[in-house]
Amino acid sequence: MNYFEYFSEIEDRFNARRGSLLMLSTLDWALIETWREAGIPLEAVLRGIDRAFDKYDAKAARAKGRTRKVNGLAWASQAVMEAAEEAVEAATGAPLAASKHEAAESGFEHERVAAFLERNAAALQASKAVQLAGSNEVVSSAVLKLRAIAAELRSDAAAPLDELDRTLTVMEERLVAAVRQAASEDDLVQLREQAERELAPYRAKMAAPQLKQIVAQFEQKRLMEMYRLPRLSLFYMGHE
Repeated sequence: MNYFEYFSEIEDRFNARRGSLLMLSTLDWALIETWREAGIPLEAVLRGIDRAFDKYDAKAARAKGRTRKVNGLAWASQAVMEAAEEAVEAATGAPLAASKHEAAESGFEHERVAAFLERNAAALQASKAVQLAGSNEVVSSAVLKLRAIAAELRSDAAAPLDELDRTLTVMEERLVAAVRQAASEDDLVQLREQAERELAPYRAKMAAPQLKQIVAQFEQKRLMEMYRLPRLSLFYMGHE
């Protein structure tokens, strides 16, 4: 399952159960990334969201609607982790059945992917990261590589999309590391304080390793936004 399917199905289920559209926050997206990187099956995440809302709906019925509206995905994190643990126990070492999404084609045509990479190359050239001593060389290298991959896609000599996405993820990690190294101490402190502030209401529902990973993901996303770095993964092409 690619990024777009995993993220979009979680977002859709959360909003469906919430009963109204809510744009997910940076914290919410970081949380979804930690679930995916931890290998938590989509079915377990959706089951956890449903359980959390089932409890919420029952409580709201008893309180006759006088309950606070759910305003973040992190609210359901404990239920998701419980569902994930149950999925592991139920699997007993057997591979999970492939979902209908995994059997479907990605639909990412080479020309469309090539255009996406070239737009990202142009965005990198225009980013604030170019102005930072210590990160401009990494940015320039990434620009050249993105354009080279785009050319390969158009010549049908490119690697499979899953392999390409891993390459793009590594490139993004190198860019973030370079920007983090070159960023001012004040900017980094501000990012950490913002992450801690937004996580505060959910600390009691998350384990320490999960909190640490979410903070790291949150800081990465905000750092990229601050220096106008484009997201390189093919998942983000699905949001265009």
